[in-house]
Amino acid sequence: MNQLLKKSLFLALTSVLVFFYSCKSDPDACALDSDILDLDLEVKITRLEDEFFGAKTTADYLFLLDKYPDFASNFLQESLYESPESLAASLVEVHQDSALRVLYDSVNLEFADITTLEKELETAFKAVKYYFPDFQVPKVYTFVSGFNSDLIVSDEMIVIGLDYFLPADHTFQPDIARYMAVRYEKEYLVPMIVLAISSKYNITNPADNTLLSEMIYYGKAYHFVKAIMPCTSDQYIIGYTPDEIAECFDNEEYIWAHFVENELLYETNPFEIRKYIGEAPFTDAISTKAPGRLGRWLGWNIVDDYRFNQDLDLPVLMMESDVEKIFRQSGYRPRRPE
Repeated sequence: MNQLLKKSLFLALTSVLVFFYSCKSDPDACALDSDILDLDLEVKITRLEDEFFGAKTTADYLFLLDKYPDFASNFLQESLYESPESLAASLVEVHQDSALRVLYDSVNLEFADITTLEKELETAFKAVKYYFPDFQVPKVYTFVSGFNSDLIVSDEMIVIGLDYFLPADHTFQPDIARYMAVRYEKEYLVPMIVLAISSKYNITNPADNTLLSEMIYYGKAYHFVKAIMPCTSDQYIIGYTPDEIAECFDNEEYIWAHFVENELLYETNPFEIRKYIGEAPFTDAISTKAPGRLGRWLGWNIVDDYRFNQDLDLPVLMMESDVEKIFRQSGYRPRRPE
């Protein structure tokens, strides 16, 4: 789920909240511990788009399907075809499409060198492995799907649809709402992957269907990403612009009052919950100038306060499924802007 900054302004508004979780002007302030960086772990990304666009015949594609059975099964959905030969024939036709080949060329130009991406993923995976020793590094593939799939993350495999992550001013753009499309750039990519990985460790109570439960779930997820990637701007984690982040903290008291006065925390109506959790250009129940997903943003603040006040290790936080406990023991109060 990458581009939003201006940390100096953000830190000025949220010095209490961010404390040691934020990246300060001193690069060492947010650096990962040497015990994490020294872990023996390597990430090598396989550029599947090159192999698939380089193939010419049905036999070539059958070879690739056999070479990458996990990709064929989970991404290409091989089981939906009558036979591997049927899928291979379809791939021949698709990859001969002139528009798709132009898109592939554009991706190749923009992502000619993915060394930085590999290194960022490697560092993030080291941090996940450090906190959660059971974490096994998945295979990482890139692909150009013609805007059919942006990102697939499972325990065994990650597939990155690079065409989704072309620059915002590029001719080729996914057919999604603009307020969401702006979050599909390089800087968002690794935080999106780490956010997806967080779900494996984010323990919940399935019986709790309140808005507070949703808020805490996303709060734990964003907190996880920040803990794994402490030098990453909050902008690239939650997908707000720097101005939106600043304005949220400027109006935190008002936002919180809206939730309290309308008794929203224990709301169970899915339609009402979606107003504050679901994707939207703005939270119109509060203001058309307020960004969407404000419930997630508030949940993140609550979880930050909970971990800070209770001095918990990250795995302990992620295992806690009692949202009422998290909320009560967080001591959360809106911060007054300075």
